[in-house]
Amino acid sequence: MDSYLDLIHRDSLLNSLSLEHLRIFEATVRHRSFTRAAAELFTTQPSVSRHIKQLTETIGLPLFEYVDNRIHLTKTGEELLVIYQEIFQHLENFENKVIDLKDIKHGQLKVSAVKTTKYVIPKLLLPFCELYPDIKISLEFTNHEALLTRIQKNLDDFYILGYPPTKEDMEVKPFLDNFLVVVAPSNHPLINKSHISLESLAAEQLIMREQGSETRMAVEMLFAEHGMKMQIKLEVNSNNATKQAVLGGLGITVLSIHSLNPELQQNQLSVLNVEGFPIIQQWKIIYHKNKWLSPIVNTFLEYLQKECVGNRCENFSLSPNNSFKSC
Repeated sequence: MDSYLDLIHRDSLLNSLSLEHLRIFEATVRHRSFTRAAAELFTTQPSVSRHIKQLTETIGLPLFEYVDNRIHLTKTGEELLVIYQEIFQHLENFENKVIDLKDIKHGQLKVSAVKTTKYVIPKLLLPFCELYPDIKISLEFTNHEALLTRIQKNLDDFYILGYPPTKEDMEVKPFLDNFLVVVAPSNHPLINKSHISLESLAAEQLIMREQGSETRMAVEMLFAEHGMKMQIKLEVNSNNATKQAVLGGLGITVLSIHSLNPELQQNQLSVLNVEGFPIIQQWKIIYHKNKWLSPIVNTFLEYLQKECVGNRCENFSLSPNNSFKSC
């Protein structure tokens, strides 16, 4: 255990050492001369001597020794030189990172979003990546509950979800409308019905996403508004697994329209005309108000909003065979 005097000395060392001391020390080591070090640093030889003396007194051990009128490093000096090299290497790396952060053409983006956006965001990324080929993008797709944890830990540059936390310190921007529709196999008996009540839907074998999914949350809220409760036959944790269960005849489900290609085009699945559907859910971009956004992040946010805001479909309808008709 360190003694009280050791702790005092350590505190004094941390408060007394400066980058100027270390720069002068390194130049002196490199030139093995106070005079040449002073010339390089555009100062005087007495100034260099004074800084080295202060540094030596602060550390409490000699840094140089003189043999045959030449300057040599002591063991303490050698240790300090290693520390200098490590510190200035870290500073150089930091300087390079700062340059990257100021540059809109280089750097890294970290984005987390609800799982269903994986059917949308990669398509939007292609033209952006062509414009900025040197930007590295990290995408994390997860469910709503896991996203809230990532937001709390401030793990990403921004987040995309349908139900942002109600906090005053969050910036919330619209991203894209998400239509949740009821889908069934194309040979299902309900396909030919022009209107299906919510009660009829509740009586069906329902396949739903897991707790923590925003799709699940939206459907539960709709049922709750009508004083009803869903009867779930099967719970799965991905859109693809949900579709496979529906195609396998295990029941019907609610999914984002963005997730249903090519199943709708190939007439494997059809959209049912159910009361209260489609549920129009708006995905939002959120980030902490006090978070500093790099030029790269701002550029990407502007790109996403330009591409997506205003794309809300006002003409959702069903074709005669009850399949989805896009806008």
